Amino acid sequence: MWRSPSQTLVYIFGNPERTIMSTSTLKALVQSMRREADEVFSVELLPGSAEVDFPAFTAGAHVDLHLPNGLLRSYSLCNSQSDSQRYVIGVLNDRASRGGSRFVHEQLRVGSTIEISRPRNNFQLYEKAGHSVLVAGGIGITPIYSMLQRLHALRRPTTLFYCGRAPSASAFHNEIMDLVDSNINVHWHFDNMEGTPPDLQRLLAGHGRDDHYYCCGPTPMLDAFDAACETLGFPYRHVERFSAALTSTSFQGFAYTVELRRSARTIAVPAGKSLLDTLLEAGVEPDYGCKEGVCGACECRVLGGVVDHRDELLSTAQKAANKTMLICVSGCKSEKLVLDL
Repeated sequence: MWRSPSQTLVYIFGNPERTIMSTSTLKALVQSMRREADEVFSVELLPGSAEVDFPAFTAGAHVDLHLPNGLLRSYSLCNSQSDSQRYVIGVLNDRASRGGSRFVHEQLRVGSTIEISRPRNNFQLYEKAGHSVLVAGGIGITPIYSMLQRLHALRRPTTLFYCGRAPSASAFHNEIMDLVDSNINVHWHFDNMEGTPPDLQRLLAGHGRDDHYYCCGPTPMLDAFDAACETLGFPYRHVERFSAALTSTSFQGFAYTVELRRSARTIAVPAGKSLLDTLLEAGVEPDYGCKEGVCGACECRVLGGVVDHRDELLSTAQKAANKTMLICVSGCKSEKLVLDL
């Protein structure tokens, strides 16, 4: 069985090595901000100057916002990929915010300019599926809504299960209902009306083994989704996590060295310290973002050594291939690691 990886399809359908993109930033203008649901704003971004050209993106992609308060946060693009020179994100004012969503809600304003990354996609949509099943929990609707728009444009059979606390907390409700037609079916589950969280195994049970299943939402939902797909024998499943399922604050207990082939440098990584932090302290400036092994910004090509993979992004097959790693959380099982840095 294929386990949860958001990159499962990339491996199955013949593209095991994803392109590692630079996180060189783009200047973006906040064109509009709109309340979409309780504590949810959409933020429309346009190129921030005449020389800026927004790259095309695919459904499921995200961008990193380099916030003026020094934080970097990833948000899924929720508009149609057919839009030219326009990115839209949805941001929940999270009660457990570490400063990112709170800044967007309380300080970001229309007319502001902000630096963003180019789009990256760790949550690819397989557009040729006979039937696609989309499951969204709360703000997890953002990449799912983009997928729904793409599947609607392609006229591909699709079922959406949108789960939330209450109707008032469900973003893009009217826009989603406008997409319902002979190919698009939408089912709503609201905890305050049902009195219980959704039973994903029951909801998914009527669908086929060859369908493609996607889920984005809080960790308990993703775990339940993965367990349901495992029980039902569904191999084509994909998840996107807001954060690592289990974030460890400790690293391996032995030291190793890392050779940076392009930089012609060798650096000692002490026991108990992450590879990324060691490189930053040594004056190396690799791309990075979440520091939890989920966003993919720090992915680096491995030229030698055996990686100790601890991320939530790479598939089992990609980890076994030992050709790439996420340097924010992963380490080394050998005495030396050689990276394309």
